[in-house]
Amino acid sequence: MLMRLVWQLLAVVAVAMAGSQCVAAVEGNAWLELALGLLTAVLALLVYGWVVRRTERREVAEVARTGAAGALGVGTLIGVALFGAVIANIAFLGHYTVDGLGSPTGAAGLFGFMAAAAVTEELIFRGVLFRIIEERIGTWLSLTLTAVLFGLSHLANPHASLWGAIAIAIEAGGMLAAAYAATRTLWVPIGVHFGWNFAAGGVFSTEVSGNGTPQGLLDAATSGPKLISGGDFGPEGSVYSILFCVLATVVFLWLARRRGNLVPLRRRTAPAAAAAPSR
Repeated sequence: MLMRLVWQLLAVVAVAMAGSQCVAAVEGNAWLELALGLLTAVLALLVYGWVVRRTERREVAEVARTGAAGALGVGTLIGVALFGAVIANIAFLGHYTVDGLGSPTGAAGLFGFMAAAAVTEELIFRGVLFRIIEERIGTWLSLTLTAVLFGLSHLANPHASLWGAIAIAIEAGGMLAAAYAATRTLWVPIGVHFGWNFAAGGVFSTEVSGNGTPQGLLDAATSGPKLISGGDFGPEGSVYSILFCVLATVVFLWLARRRGNLVPLRRRTAPAAAAAPSR
């Protein structure tokens, strides 16, 4: 278990880091950001498939091309709908305002950036960590552990806070692992992750996990109490994000249970007592 986890992590993280550096190097050129972001996403998927086949000697069903477009589309719609619900509630309270059209070019660059982030993070946290750890400690404990790790990984972001990390762990770490458990395909959590992030930065022009992103399609601003707007961390720090994503998590886990996809904790059996010597 340990060695395949290490090899798979190293392979995907290497692509993620290289892609991140390339996208950062062309910051300000939206079309190059779009192209390099999409290239990073595709390369990460290819590398993940290759390393899993090499280390596990199986077909990589979780990123199979059959049904990928439909699952990715459904996941993206779920992600956009969830974030849209969050923004609608913040706007209803008067803490999100739109002043007009923003930057379609900036949205194009964010499309590539968010695609790379969604794919690489899902491959690392759900494709490698959650999936392999789940084999040993079951769905519930693996979901909890990887959700905490996912939240902690966002502490390195600008404008990060402990509250932001906790919110990400609950709303994203738990929900995305539950989405994988329910469907046993990475396409759905990749779609949810991308749909949420692109809606946040590319459409509604809000902060994403504390990162200062370029302006998206709308020229807009958030304000008000941090528990409502999320403050500098962005709407992911809003209680509305936690509420809607926890509801989605419950639905995904219900589906996982109904489909028999929940993996129980493996219990070690005690070694049999040595047989008494014959007399």
